[in-house]
Amino acid sequence: MKLTKDKNTVNIELGDITEFDGDAIVNPANTLLIMGGGVAGAIKRKGGEIIELEAKKHAPIPIGEAVITSAGKLKCRNIIHAPTVDYPGSRSSFEQVYKATRAALIKAKQNGLKSIAFPLMGAGVGGLKPVESISAMIKAIEEEGRELDLKIIIRDKDVYEEVIDFLKSTGWKVIQ
Repeated sequence: MKLTKDKNTVNIELGDITEFDGDAIVNPANTLLIMGGGVAGAIKRKGGEIIELEAKKHAPIPIGEAVITSAGKLKCRNIIHAPTVDYPGSRSSFEQVYKATRAALIKAKQNGLKSIAFPLMGAGVGGLKPVESISAMIKAIEEEGRELDLKIIIRDKDVYEEVIDFLKSTGWKVIQ
């Protein structure tokens, strides 16, 4: 579903982020760039260990920065690793998700990437509720997301509907 607000547009989709065919998917990483569980684990399982090996060459990176690697065997061309937590299994926060999303968007623009897919950053292993995650992400998207083809891909139907309802309640309009 495509939504717009204040010249920003985002597509919210139900699906598997590892199937995205575009410039990049965003990995809500930890600062050590260890790809164990959650979205990172799914990316590594499907795309191959080469992604983690490339990422770890940049580690550690602080929350608020991002690095790009190849996408291994995935359909997309790059992975943007943007830490939302300090260590594997640790908790995230609104501020950490905001900083990670903003860093990923800036890194995408710096590298000429246009079509970017995000999961709900910090909402899985990071422990944030979906509404907390999308609120932080939208703040960053409203600041840095213009002129990008942004998707947020959610795998759970109930969470997808919760996110759509929340965005509509905050002034985002559905467009065709």
